[in-house]
Amino acid sequence: MKKLIQKIFGLRKDVGINFYLADFFHRKLLRQNADTKWAVHYTSTIIFPDRITKGINVYPGDSPGNYIEATNGISIGDYSNIGPNAGILSANHNLIDNTKYDTAPPIKIGKFCWIGMNAVILPGVELGDFTIVGAGAVVSKSFTDGYCVLGGTPAQIINYLDKDACEQFSKTKYGN
Repeated sequence: MKKLIQKIFGLRKDVGINFYLADFFHRKLLRQNADTKWAVHYTSTIIFPDRITKGINVYPGDSPGNYIEATNGISIGDYSNIGPNAGILSANHNLIDNTKYDTAPPIKIGKFCWIGMNAVILPGVELGDFTIVGAGAVVSKSFTDGYCVLGGTPAQIINYLDKDACEQFSKTKYGN
């Protein structure tokens, strides 16, 4: 019966029913993150969710404390995850008039990326497939080649991933 309900309503198998009840209460009744079309943790904030393009099995804001601001747009590839308290900021305030935002290219996050706890991704950043952003890292420049682990402030490559192993994983597990 549980599987049937999950299939009918498109519920994720990895999240308990309490998550959906809290989401319903906060999004539908209290109107917090009301414009998002996916379940969001009640402690997360999504600004301009209509400017977020998300891939398969991607739920921006489902972790506690996320702050995702998509003024200039955000694209997140299939099977990417965002850890607790992560911030993704697609726009900076204008240096002279802080009531305005500066235009920047959209943020692009590839497939199979992990954004660690308390990590921050700044405007215009592009991350290639299989990029892992370590906890607390601040990503201020692009790493388009992917297949790497980023850490530090500002973020830099601290390790490389085996591209063949990553590709094999995605084919075996997800058929990509």
